[in-house]
Amino acid sequence: MPKTMRAIAKLKPQEGVNLIEWKVPKIRPKEVLVKVKCASICGTDLHIYHWDHWSSSRIKLPQIIGHEFSGYVIEVGKDVEDVKEGDYVSAESHETCGFCYGCRIGMRVYCKNYKILGVDRSGCFADYVVIRADTVWKNDKSIPPEVASVQEPLGNAMYVVSDSNVTTKSVLITGCGPFGLFATAIAKRCGATLVVAVEPNPYRRKLAKKVGADFILNPMKDDVESTVQKLTDGEGVQVVLEMSGQPQAIKQGLKLLRHGGRLTLFGLPSDEVPIDIAEGVIFKGAHLVGISGRKIFETWYQVSELLKRKLIPVENIITHKFPLEDFQKGFDLMKKGECGKVVLEVS
Repeated sequence: MPKTMRAIAKLKPQEGVNLIEWKVPKIRPKEVLVKVKCASICGTDLHIYHWDHWSSSRIKLPQIIGHEFSGYVIEVGKDVEDVKEGDYVSAESHETCGFCYGCRIGMRVYCKNYKILGVDRSGCFADYVVIRADTVWKNDKSIPPEVASVQEPLGNAMYVVSDSNVTTKSVLITGCGPFGLFATAIAKRCGATLVVAVEPNPYRRKLAKKVGADFILNPMKDDVESTVQKLTDGEGVQVVLEMSGQPQAIKQGLKLLRHGGRLTLFGLPSDEVPIDIAEGVIFKGAHLVGISGRKIFETWYQVSELLKRKLIPVENIITHKFPLEDFQKGFDLMKKGECGKVVLEVS
């Protein structure tokens, strides 16, 4: 067992991250040590890379980043019973307390005291990562490591789609970054009768078509409102999945929502968004719901079944794979928006 490892870390309060040598971490009694196989870059990692307001107010430096991964357990703590060496695993990145109101009513995703891998403790963009045993998810051996590494964002999209009850309904998806693309694929698999995707980026519009969107619109050129009204016989869509966080997309989604419809908000706006509560919500009888994270571990089971049976085209969303040392190429692509999901191959 080596004493040091490669790791991608945030070292200074400025843009960028660095590849460094770091001590291989030690495990505690209820933890396991995982040799990382693949790790995928998340929008959260990009926020940390840019060192925006959220990350600068949350993260203590230095910090190894990354929270989406797959790998193999190589050491277990003395109090660990359900995980063994050699297990092929990923992990739920949210470590929950188990005692707050959210945890005690079965909504661990809304734990008041949660900590996030790669944000509040050392992350997975490294040769090895330590995780709490109760966050371990055992992967089916048929799922490739690069696919197993994206189960967390897939779980986010699964929560958004399943909670929105899209079966036999018309759906508008605003924003086709990785989360929006996953949501598009899952919505079609879950029986949405019409999926309209709205995305300004041409690269991601092509991906939306590959994963099953029926119509793809460019909000910078196309008349989105007129087109959606025509497609829905003037009624508007029954479900809007807002995945971008853009104020205009939120307002437009609400305007195109059918009376009694549901607007699910997942994308994070950078500032307050004024909306017409009277006309857009109250008189329309609209249901507005915010979604964050995943249902621990319900969505993991759902996503695992989709992946084992190859029911969604994940391979069309994972567009790039790079060795760990070429991490900068992945971040550059994400900054330009010229990618779907980027995976780092660690070992």
